[in-house]
Amino acid sequence: MKVLSSYVDGRLTLYLKGELDHHEASAALRKISAAVDDYLPRDCVVDMAGLTFMDSSGIALILKIARLMAETGGRAWVENVKNQPLKVIDASGIDRVIKISTGA
Repeated sequence: MKVLSSYVDGRLTLYLKGELDHHEASAALRKISAAVDDYLPRDCVVDMAGLTFMDSSGIALILKIARLMAETGGRAWVENVKNQPLKVIDASGIDRVIKISTGA
């Protein structure tokens, strides 16, 4: 899995590409934490347009990002969620904690 990022005007956008499972989640979190530490963004958008698979490790990752942003006084949300990851997110009920958008 790849984690790419861009930072513009206080908004850090994280682009997740590939498959997010328990093997990839800890490395992804390290990259994401480093980006948040580097930029100290006001907003953090997790863009899942390039994510083809996600298991429950992805839910944990999203919650950790939300907590990390809340600790710094920022906001986080998820955009462009596709079919398979959306099924996992819907089953988890995480949308009560963080805004989820399919981009459709």
